[in-house]
Amino acid sequence: MPDTPRPPDDDPVPVVWRTDLGQAKLLPDIDHDGGWLLTLDDTPQSYVDLGDPTHLEFEYTRRLGHLVDALAPAGRPLDALHLGGGALTVPRYLAATRPGSRQHVAEVDGPLLAMVEEHLPWDGPGADITTVVGDARAALAQAAPGSLDLVVADVFHGSRTPAHLTTVEFLRLAAAALRPGGCYAANLADGPPLAFARAQAATVRAVFPEVCLIAEPPVLRGRRYGNILLVGSAGPLPVADLSRRLAGDVFPARLTDGADLAAFTARTAAVTDATATDSPPPPAGAFSVG
Repeated sequence: MPDTPRPPDDDPVPVVWRTDLGQAKLLPDIDHDGGWLLTLDDTPQSYVDLGDPTHLEFEYTRRLGHLVDALAPAGRPLDALHLGGGALTVPRYLAATRPGSRQHVAEVDGPLLAMVEEHLPWDGPGADITTVVGDARAALAQAAPGSLDLVVADVFHGSRTPAHLTTVEFLRLAAAALRPGGCYAANLADGPPLAFARAQAATVRAVFPEVCLIAEPPVLRGRRYGNILLVGSAGPLPVADLSRRLAGDVFPARLTDGADLAAFTARTAAVTDATATDSPPPPAGAFSVG
């Protein structure tokens, strides 16, 4: 149940809800009309611009946006499954840039999804977005074989990725759900010594023939904690186009693939259901807001 009543549209105020995974807050962006930040236990989860769903505030969502833009000719609808809902930032972007896309979102935290639906509705023009409350892996297992162009895994319980979403067995489900030319993308987070990132890259490489890793250079060099995007596909990835988009972004990132990615994962074993653990916790203050 909400601890704060729904704010009037002309006077946005913070909203606080108790959800299954913690205390969620919706905080209006006082510097950007229509902007809202979603946090869970004071860890940023999503940023949504209700007036402009193509405005992607977080660096990792901008990189997912570049991937979506590069996957197919502009405007072509895509069939997508989003594992982890948050405030539905990427589904909104896909609906705005590729109207007619059929999208399904699986979110384990039902009260969080209800909060977002009430205060940040997503039923705009061209938004064919359905949601379900449930486990991400279970939702992926139910996807019809060869039915999807895109699977996005962006699941954090608090600030950690659950172990059962980091394995070869999980990724085989994603590979089976993708049609030819489709791709899998996972948003993860890690810091020095990047043991989790290396193991995850090795795991994606064990399932998908074509893989790339996207991160800011300081993160990839193991100098600080941050987000890492892993992308896999059975067919060629648009690495040249994607690299150009990433380099020209306000928050530049580097794409690593081929021999460089093989060197990054050298002597690192793929993760299985028998060996998986949750992603490491972030250092104190890495993502928190006041």
